[in-house]
Amino acid sequence: MSDRIAELIRRAEAEGLIDVAYAHVDSPIGRLTVASTPKGLVRVSFPREDENEVLDELATRVSPRVLEAPGRLDEVRRELDEYFEGKRTDFELPLDWALVRSDFRLRVLEQTAQIPYGHTLTYRQMATLAGNERAMRAAGTALGSNPIPVVVPCHRVIGSNGSLTGYGGGLDVKEHLLVLEGVLPARLA
Repeated sequence: MSDRIAELIRRAEAEGLIDVAYAHVDSPIGRLTVASTPKGLVRVSFPREDENEVLDELATRVSPRVLEAPGRLDEVRRELDEYFEGKRTDFELPLDWALVRSDFRLRVLEQTAQIPYGHTLTYRQMATLAGNERAMRAAGTALGSNPIPVVVPCHRVIGSNGSLTGYGGGLDVKEHLLVLEGVLPARLA
């Protein structure tokens, strides 16, 4: 980053002109884009997601004042690095649920955030915890639209038969995260 850009970012921060700060995290599952507001972490996007679309969503649904400001995400990046290194089992980050579209989805994601490291629950269990045991598909939709994956561990939700069903980052990423957490055995190459 050039000195001029760094100075502009410092000025924007000093003048309170950044509502959404974003940065990148290199990880074993690829380059993640992370974004936060003054309330907390609002978005984690996978490498397969179009970054411009993610930034447009943030600008449209949260605030048009979106700026790359890595310094504002140091704690997020540190905790993610520790997680991927196997040194962190719980995230301690404040979360901003601004991108969650309904009360039921929010309840599903809040319950998902409580699933312990190294454990899994089923879609049926998530629907039940969110208050409607028959809403398995709706729970799946909520998990599929999770704006804060990895930190809100939707990868820990599996099919009733133990299958690794859908995941925004791809099933290979879901498997990688569950292997990292010791839920699944590592494959032999």
